[in-house]
Amino acid sequence: MRILFIGDDWVGSNARSLADGFRQAGHEVLVVDSTAITLPTRLSPPWVYAKARGERAPWQVRALHERIERSAAAFAPDMVFVFKGIHLDQRRLLDLPAALHVHYSADDVANPENLTDAYLAHESEWDLVLTTKRHNVPELRARGARAVGFVRSAYDPAWHHPTARRDGRDFLVGFIGVCRPDRRDAMVALAKRYGERMLVRGPGWRRVPELRATGAQVGGAVYGAQYSAAIAQIGANLVLLNSDNRDTHTCRTFEVPAAGGLFVGERTDEHAELLDDTTECFLFSDTDELHEILDRCAAEPDRVAAVAAAGHRRVVADGHRYVDRAREIVALAREVRS
Repeated sequence: MRILFIGDDWVGSNARSLADGFRQAGHEVLVVDSTAITLPTRLSPPWVYAKARGERAPWQVRALHERIERSAAAFAPDMVFVFKGIHLDQRRLLDLPAALHVHYSADDVANPENLTDAYLAHESEWDLVLTTKRHNVPELRARGARAVGFVRSAYDPAWHHPTARRDGRDFLVGFIGVCRPDRRDAMVALAKRYGERMLVRGPGWRRVPELRATGAQVGGAVYGAQYSAAIAQIGANLVLLNSDNRDTHTCRTFEVPAAGGLFVGERTDEHAELLDDTTECFLFSDTDELHEILDRCAAEPDRVAAVAAAGHRRVVADGHRYVDRAREIVALAREVRS
């Protein structure tokens, strides 16, 4: 297929990895970067406009659509693939000349934060709507989506692979991810317990004074190869879910073991299906169980290494790369077209 891919193209983004996955699967791909709309530069006029009005700057949206339409005219795609294009002009996207128009969201499509009225007004016109949340499938059908597909998140072997440790410092436990209200108190409590043996990295954590006061090492976001380098420093890598998205798995579900890290995550049916508890990962249901796991990790480093290695082998063997997801998506799209 010739695929016009509209999504964020910054290094380490899931959209870039999926676009590369389509290319690796043998398709011709042309990417149009939507980062300026999705993540306007902090304190720029479009950022100020978005904060004040709750919508994206119309002059930027128009400029992006002009680029998209020029690209479509020159490329003549078979498929227009849009990675969470809820802030774009749906009519202009759907009117692009192509046999298939596919919309993909990595987030819960029932969460108001991941929707706009404009997107909802046109959702039923997309040939295929893709979600990484199994619970979204019946919800999308009930909303009138024409065809719905479920595909799990994935990892990118270009970024997520075992790597040598750096800077000579190791941590018993760590979390790499966004600071969210549903994570903040639990993370501070863990840091008070484990202090300098804990690493926390991601957007927003350095703005939590209670966390910085614990002695834990706190840093900013890491993406791409830097993410795997951080995983290499951590004995027990926490895989925490986003309650607002009703997650039962997340990108970290695959990225942590792919990078060779020990997966220590929340117990869900999907996690238990993907990795075997105690031999390929450790799953917990409450804080006491998490503390027991971490104490075990501190006492049995050889077991930590063995379980991490088994989890890595399982994730790699079971086909959870972005190229694998790209093949699943193309198969679903061809079913729709037939």
